Order: sequence, then C-alpha cells, then structure tokens
Amino acid sequence: MANKRTSQRQSNVHDSARRKRIERNQLSDLILHEKIVINHAKAKEIQKKMDKLVTLGKKDTIAARRQASKLLRNVKVDEKTDVLNKLFVKIAPKYKKRNGGYTRVLKFGNRKGDGSPVSIITFV
Repeated sequence: MANKRTSQRQSNVHDSARRKRIERNQLSDLILHEKIVINHAKAKEIQKKMDKLVTLGKKDTIAARRQASKLLRNVKVDEKTDVLNKLFVKIAPKYKKRNGGYTRVLKFGNRKGDGSPVSIITFV
C-alpha cells in the first residue's frame, strides 16, 4: 500500500462510530431542549430516528425502554429525571392518539461559514 497523507488516512467522514455518537448526542439534545438547529441532511436522519423513539415511548414497556436507552445518552434533565424518563413520561403521552409525524423539520436558511443548508427540528 502506498503511503498516504495523514489527512487521508484519518478521515472522519466514513467513521461510523463517530456518526453514531453524533446522532446519539443530537437525539438526546432534541429531547432535552425540544428544539435544535442542525444541518438539513442530519435533521432528516434525526427525524426518522426520533419518530421511532417516540413510538417506543408510546408502548412504555421495559423492553421499549431498553431499546430506547441504546440510542440515548444518560443526561439529566433536572435532579430527578433524565432524558429517557422525559421521553417516556412527558413527550410520548402527548402523542398517544397521533399515528406518526411527531417531529417537524423547518428550513432555516444557510450557515454563515460554509453556506450549508440549516434546519430547525422540533416536536409537533
């Protein structure tokens, strides 16, 4: 194998562990703040996963909590509750009668630095 520059060898673009880590952080932040501003492509991916998490929250079983805990970080919302509890106790019961479409992605404009499209993702 030919020698490659370190910038080519250590590319984070195709690093799946890094991508999953970022998704977990963004999912947890969305539950914590109920609104985040991110890149449009990432917002569409987060929307899919968050809708699945809210569906799990509507089931409210131990198995559903374990599945959801695989995708969320253990972040405290306040002294008594964490992100997982907020999803299952506060957010999911709001959507008991709704069949899908729990989040909304709104285009917000372009980022100042690189001009990439930015969106706001919120709960409906």
